[in-house]
Amino acid sequence: MLNILRAACAAAVVVCFGSAATADNILASRLGALLGQERQAVAIVPDARMAALTSLPPAEERGLATRSGVVYDREFLSAQPQATGGAQWECLAEALYFEARGESVRGIFAVGEVILNRVDSKLFPDTLCSVINQGTGRKYACQFTYTCDGLAETIAEPRAWERVGKVARMLIDGSSRDLTGGATHYHTRAVNPNWARVYPRTAAIGSHYFYRKPVRTASN
Repeated sequence: MLNILRAACAAAVVVCFGSAATADNILASRLGALLGQERQAVAIVPDARMAALTSLPPAEERGLATRSGVVYDREFLSAQPQATGGAQWECLAEALYFEARGESVRGIFAVGEVILNRVDSKLFPDTLCSVINQGTGRKYACQFTYTCDGLAETIAEPRAWERVGKVARMLIDGSSRDLTGGATHYHTRAVNPNWARVYPRTAAIGSHYFYRKPVRTASN
């Protein structure tokens, strides 16, 4: 009788552990299926909708000074007064000249937004000149190609310089930044850098794609 009881108890233990293992397998299978469904659902969301869902709030909602009334066309820009400024203005105007002078007015503003967004971010330096020249002088480390391409920064197109100078002035003075969804990166359509595969794309304007660097948290 004692042997029979021992055998029954052993069988019960096997059944209990076997049931637990089966339950774990079922749970893992269901979780995997749910994650797969989630990935499929995210994949069919249009880029524009995804950008809207993941973009930073407008600048004014984040406590940043803004100036309304900007019209993104050449006529509006031509009507603005001649722009001047100090070293920070000159750094931004120079970056816009070499990075975006061939773009539309909207495209120039968009590139400028990225630079200002970097200044506001804790992930980058806190001045325009420091952001623009970050990494300059170190191989493959410059953030803006023109700062380390070995060519002299010669302003050969006065009218283009006048345009980008006005854009730089308006951005520094608080022009609203609502074109790129808080983008901190961009690249031309002609290239495909590795980071573009993992950074959320927030906008496509002119010859550039715009992205926001993901913010890491303690849980990811």
